[in-house]
Amino acid sequence: MKSQKKPEILSPAGNLKKLKIALEYGADAVYGGVSHFSLRNRSGKEFDFESFRAGIEYTHHKGKKIYVTINGFPFNSQLKLLQSHIEKMADLNPDAFIVATPGVIKLAQKIAPHIPIHLSTQANVLNILDAEVFYEMGVKRIIAAREISLKDVINIKQALPDLELEIFIHGSMCFAFSGRCLISALQSGRVPNRGSCANDCRFDYEYYVRNPDNGVMMRLVEEEGVGTHIFNAKDLNLLEHIPMILESNAIDSLKIEGRTKSSYYAGITAYAYKMAIKDFYEGKFKKEIYEQELDTLKNRGFSDGYLIHRPYEKLNTQNHQTAISEGSYQVNAEVSEDGKFALCKFTIRTGEAKEIISPYGQSIVDCENELGKIFTKNNKKFLQFHKILLENGKELESIHSGNENRFLLPAPLPPFSFLRQRVE
Repeated sequence: MKSQKKPEILSPAGNLKKLKIALEYGADAVYGGVSHFSLRNRSGKEFDFESFRAGIEYTHHKGKKIYVTINGFPFNSQLKLLQSHIEKMADLNPDAFIVATPGVIKLAQKIAPHIPIHLSTQANVLNILDAEVFYEMGVKRIIAAREISLKDVINIKQALPDLELEIFIHGSMCFAFSGRCLISALQSGRVPNRGSCANDCRFDYEYYVRNPDNGVMMRLVEEEGVGTHIFNAKDLNLLEHIPMILESNAIDSLKIEGRTKSSYYAGITAYAYKMAIKDFYEGKFKKEIYEQELDTLKNRGFSDGYLIHRPYEKLNTQNHQTAISEGSYQVNAEVSEDGKFALCKFTIRTGEAKEIISPYGQSIVDCENELGKIFTKNNKKFLQFHKILLENGKELESIHSGNENRFLLPAPLPPFSFLRQRVE
């Protein structure tokens, strides 16, 4: 029997533009934050208080939800600043706070009892006992540890049916248990659990052996000049398991990782999973269609993580060759919010056709004029420029990613569309 309750698609909002793109491409909710109390310092800096306020207003205007990340691990010296931060965020009236520790839960409930609490995956909930403790503390939703199995999620839901459960379905994975890694802190002083991980697990490393009798060190060559990626986890991708997840009727929210990823990533992940879930409920699930979209993204190879298989049952979660791989498509341009202009992200030349990918549910009409033409081929939309006209009036034969000038489109496209090409 199919689930009667459709879970939300929860997308990362690394900045205001990514927030808008995720929502336009199919996300039901987004998550993001301001300041180092959010577990992504870099994305936290891309939002300031006013732009985050604008993001909340935009989200609510769309009839969707936004959750504020306050899931760092604070020190005593930060508690007054944390209290002030919670007060400011509460005034914006988000739909929930995402927090990681019991103390911050109590503080948030004291300051803003009207804001629901979602427990971060950093709290590592794997079982009914821990879930029950946090539920009794007033937590509305638990974001389960990434190491949890679907069977255990179902057991928690059966024991605590009023507790909302959220799982990760896509994005970067940490090689350490639930992201509790200290390699970055050791090598560069950037502490992962305070939001400043340098992704040291993706670096190139070399193996050495040492003879204890004479102290001689010898390098074990993996690949000359490159080394090996001994810690590098593949990206999580649970697309093929969407039917099983939905049929369980235990999951309230499907979360996509990636606040520091590109705008294209924010759009395509929401788009692919939106199609997959919609098609499942309509009885026409075709994973190949959605997989093709996810394959266009830059990734480290894909793994289905631990939701279906226990870690000891399957050893394909590490990528030992590269820190990150190219996707099957290259993004050439991003279309502006008004739909009239585009900004170059990769080379575009006159006479070359680029595929158009647009937000979920949008349609594009074929046309042609002096600037170019929009046409249909194999049920896909393409754009070919006859000439490239910059916003300042200058005409070009080609444009490259270093050019920050917007250029005019032959006809308006749906806001936040992308132009892309297959990588040969």
